[in-house]
Amino acid sequence: MTTRVLVAKVGLDGHDRGIKVVARILRDAGMEVIYTGLFQTPETVASAALDEDVDVVGLSMLSGAHMTLAPLVVEALRAKGVDIPVVVGGIVPNQDVPELLEAGVAGVIGPGATAEEVVAAVQLAVVN
Repeated sequence: MTTRVLVAKVGLDGHDRGIKVVARILRDAGMEVIYTGLFQTPETVASAALDEDVDVVGLSMLSGAHMTLAPLVVEALRAKGVDIPVVVGGIVPNQDVPELLEAGVAGVIGPGATAEEVVAAVQLAVVN
C-alpha cells in the first residue's frame, strides 16, 4: 500500500522552496504526495486531507506561527472526525517541540534534516 501524504503551507508564509524539495523527497521514496499550495487555512488543510484520504499531513512552517497554526490543523482534523497524524517541518525551535507534541503533532523535522530523516519521520507518524 502506498503512503499518501498531503503537504501544505498554512498561514501567510510564502516560502515554498523547502516544501517542494520535501515533496520530491517523499515522492522519490515511493509515497504519493498531494501539495495544496501556499496560504492554506487549517480548515482547508483538514478538508483536503479528508477528501484525498491521506495517511499523514505534512506542514511546512517557516513563519514562526507554528505554535498557533499546527495545533489548529490538528484540531480541524479532529473536528472532522479523523485522526490523521500531522508532521511539522521547518524552523521550529527545540524548546517548542514538546508543546507541539503535547498539542497532538506526531513529529517535528528541523532544519538540516537529511532526506532519510524526512522519510523516516513521515513513516513513523503513519505507523504510530
